[in-house]
Amino acid sequence: MLSDGYHSVPNGKLAMVVTQLEMRARADTRPVPIPDSVALRPLTDVTLDQYRDIYRRVGEEWLWFSRLTMNDADLSAIIHDPKVQLFTLEHGGQTQALLELDYRTDGECELAFFGLTKELIGTGSGRYLMNFAINTVWDQPIKRFHLHTCTIDSPMALNFYARSGFTAMGRKIEVADDPRLTKGWDQKIAPQIPIVRP
Repeated sequence: MLSDGYHSVPNGKLAMVVTQLEMRARADTRPVPIPDSVALRPLTDVTLDQYRDIYRRVGEEWLWFSRLTMNDADLSAIIHDPKVQLFTLEHGGQTQALLELDYRTDGECELAFFGLTKELIGTGSGRYLMNFAINTVWDQPIKRFHLHTCTIDSPMALNFYARSGFTAMGRKIEVADDPRLTKGWDQKIAPQIPIVRP
């Protein structure tokens, strides 16, 4: 058990407070029309390069890194599993959102990833996509819909999930290598998250 007070994090590492949230019954969804010139579509037969591209474009600003540091075999095993569903919103001829629903645990669905590119933020697309996720998931025989978000994600994320009907049920501290130092990433990515060099 962590004691109260400050705890040192090694230089070169990221430290994130992760909030775990869940929904135990279908939340009410206020109908929101899909924005003009935006189309929802499943990402079927997505290649690893296509997946990594949309993952990067949605999450780079928030330093999403977990899927970008996975090898091909491990990533393929997840995104090509028949119990994992991927969706996107298309706009301007490009995929501009990522919704990943993971049913690999019986009776549950994890909202593994949810996000939009800058082009769609503020257009109502996020609410439309979340409504789609909630209704899609609860049409399945599940008892729990859950996710986690952390303090380096968008500052709007936690409140958005709470307004969508998820309830916080736990917190964890995650410590990981800063990929801007260990993976050769552009060090200008996510300037709001300071790099602390070893």
